[in-house]
Amino acid sequence: MMTNKENAKVALVTGAGKRRVGNVIARMLAARGYQIALHYRRSAEAAEETVREIQSQGVRARAFQADVSRGAEVDRLFRETLDHFGRLDVLVTAAAVWEPKPLEEVTEDDVRRQFEINALGTFLCCRKAGLIMVKQPEGGAIVTIGDWAVARPYPGYSAYFPSKGAIPAITRTMAVELARRNPAVRVNCILPGPVMLPDDLSQEDRDQAIAGTLVRREGRPEHVGHAVVFLVENDFVTGVCLPVDGGRTIADGRGDQRDVP
Repeated sequence: MMTNKENAKVALVTGAGKRRVGNVIARMLAARGYQIALHYRRSAEAAEETVREIQSQGVRARAFQADVSRGAEVDRLFRETLDHFGRLDVLVTAAAVWEPKPLEEVTEDDVRRQFEINALGTFLCCRKAGLIMVKQPEGGAIVTIGDWAVARPYPGYSAYFPSKGAIPAITRTMAVELARRNPAVRVNCILPGPVMLPDDLSQEDRDQAIAGTLVRREGRPEHVGHAVVFLVENDFVTGVCLPVDGGRTIADGRGDQRDVP
């Protein structure tokens, strides 16, 4: 754990404004001494509250607003991060949209929006961070956030899963591209399973999702956070897509055929 605030590494976590997985990841990295650049799109109040809580622990933090699907805004996000912190050591791309809808009702705009934020946003942020990190002798670490079900999709998310399915390919591509420029830059991916089930999910569907795991229980965002810390700090791991899903990907149950995470 880093203790010298002036020399602490800087982590930018996208999609960390709301109290969801990205927010938990930001808090866990802050607890390990990383200075935190906390990205949000609309959740300004929640983002500023998180920043104040992190700062109260003696860790530098600041919130930055941007639409990660727009290249100019991504450029501004990274420029403001560097202007404030002076460096960038870690990127975690947790910004995402998750919109259930029957296949018959999915529109072009639905598909475009989810690809722009989930896939294009991940690409733009990884490229920008990576090209910053390759100029640093110490390199850096990028962790993308995909979804376990891109390999075993279930109904109701016909725009979401294809957009998330691009993330493992982006991860491996960036790992290869950036390592050629600086072998100290690493890129990995996490594929979360049922770690934060929707609040409005019925008890029946909740039970079904849990039954579809090998560990027979729901995970927590902290499980994803621990995996992020591992991938950030283990400098001999790159190009990996790590399921954090309680065995959901390989379980032989057929819960994946229903409308449940």
